[in-house]
Amino acid sequence: MRHLIIHPKDQTTDFLKEIYAHINYKTVIDGNVSKAELIKLIDIHDQVLMLGHGSPIGLFSKNQFTNTGSYIIDESVAGSLRKKTNNVFIWCHADKFVERNRLEGFYSGMFISEVGEAFSWGYYISNRNLIQESNERFASIVSKHIHQPLDELYENVIQEYGALAQSNQIAKFNMERLFLSKRKSNSVWSNLLRPSKLT
Repeated sequence: MRHLIIHPKDQTTDFLKEIYAHINYKTVIDGNVSKAELIKLIDIHDQVLMLGHGSPIGLFSKNQFTNTGSYIIDESVAGSLRKKTNNVFIWCHADKFVERNRLEGFYSGMFISEVGEAFSWGYYISNRNLIQESNERFASIVSKHIHQPLDELYENVIQEYGALAQSNQIAKFNMERLFLSKRKSNSVWSNLLRPSKLT
């Protein structure tokens, strides 16, 4: 399987590199391509992993790409992404982008990976190690299962990252915002699988 990794250069998301560190047959794009070139790359790869910072509109370009504006992944590439059933979308509020464009794959909602994000969501934590632990364990767990079918990946991430969430409030927040979407038939898109709330 040929994997396309889209991960704009940004030190604050370097922890996500672990997710694809052990994937063979991969093309890693961290900048210096145009949107047209990227669409061609999406079309010729079997799976696309999109990682970094973003919004409901898409994945931020972080000024690393050629003539793309603020976003490297947005609605202009949704048509190509829609042809695949095993995409991975990890950025803040990727859920809005995935669901609006009726895409399939494993994806995140809001994902706290920095102290500022924790503060903005009401977590006034004094221990930065909670965030670091959450980031590193999430990336390690996804990396461990990335070669599996997405439903197995999802179940294993929820189980293993969920175990950390029992003692780490940041992991708990993030775990409750991890999703899997699958198409029931050729024309019906639905069946969002969502993790149970931890008690």
